[in-house]
Amino acid sequence: MSTIAQNYTELTERIANAALAAGRAADSVTLLAVSKQKPLAAIEELYAAGQRDFGENRLPEGSDKVAQANFQQPDAPINWHFIGHVQSRKARDVVRDFGLLHSVDSLKLAETLNRKASVIGKVMPVLIECNVSGEDSKHGFKARNGACDIGDWDALRSQLNMIFTLPNLDVRGLMTMAPFHAEPEDTRPVFRDLRVLRDKLSDAYGRELPELSMGMTNDYEVAIQEGSTLVRVGRALFGERA
Repeated sequence: MSTIAQNYTELTERIANAALAAGRAADSVTLLAVSKQKPLAAIEELYAAGQRDFGENRLPEGSDKVAQANFQQPDAPINWHFIGHVQSRKARDVVRDFGLLHSVDSLKLAETLNRKASVIGKVMPVLIECNVSGEDSKHGFKARNGACDIGDWDALRSQLNMIFTLPNLDVRGLMTMAPFHAEPEDTRPVFRDLRVLRDKLSDAYGRELPELSMGMTNDYEVAIQEGSTLVRVGRALFGERA
């Protein structure tokens, strides 16, 4: 068994165990293999091991991989996710090539995506990126401490009021980028805040927002304990970057 296949087997087992320990179904968490800057051969190897969800964060690299991944079987296609910041001028390519966008971080981008999706007759599944940590370096709608500040909450609601009406976007949930901490437990408040925010928004709008994209190689088990449904893992699968 190759190193990548071994990593995949070990990681999927740990994810399932983390979900079960949190009182959730073992299959309630999707492993998203972050394949940015990885060769297509590595993606093919991981696909052969059973992985189906892959995440890219740059164009045109991601679109090139989508077009070139001719090893996938018709009855088991790859689910391609775009997880990086999207410039409005690249929105057309994201809508065309990817099945889920994790990083809608502005009303302007949402409106652009909606127009591009309308042109090709697609309803684009998206996640709303929220900056709950308050870091200036992070993208996303300002939602410090789960938007417990009334100013953050009102500003977020005013923009979501419009995003939720866009007919060619399907808002599936929320995403956040947590700060890196050497101790995974230190990320727990960020993940908890995103879950609480999701629940508040779900109640406020009377709609399900089932997906929470949070947790990476260093802290995915803590994220699962706090409700993550999508963990974005690269290093634990493919190894350290060259």
